[in-house]
Amino acid sequence: VQLQASGGGLVQSGGSLRLSCAASGRSFTSYNSNVRGWFRQGPGKEREFVAAIRGSGGGTYYTDSVKGRFTISRDNAKNTVYLQMNSLKPEDTAVYYCAAVASYIITSRVGRPDEYDYWGQGTQVTVSS
Repeated sequence: VQLQASGGGLVQSGGSLRLSCAASGRSFTSYNSNVRGWFRQGPGKEREFVAAIRGSGGGTYYTDSVKGRFTISRDNAKNTVYLQMNSLKPEDTAVYYCAAVASYIITSRVGRPDEYDYWGQGTQVTVSS
């Protein structure tokens, strides 16, 4: 299974970006019902949870700092997950990573990086003030 993240770039504060994470691999369609997530790692910081989405029913989860500004969505037909980021702030500057879980995880664990089995290569998001 491979995850390919794209859509990062340089944007001014208050601007918007949409990240995409395309999945490929012979067995990946079986994971469309499982959790897909976005994490980020800023300079000198640990990797942190941003958002996640379930396949079945599409339950979504966000870290507090992005609620109301970011929206995660998925298109199972395209094996792709999106992260629409609006009202961006300089503190959102980071490398953004997409990730996928190979099996079911409970809601309380969707924000834990160690629960995810597959990771994309990361895409840089830089927000200027």
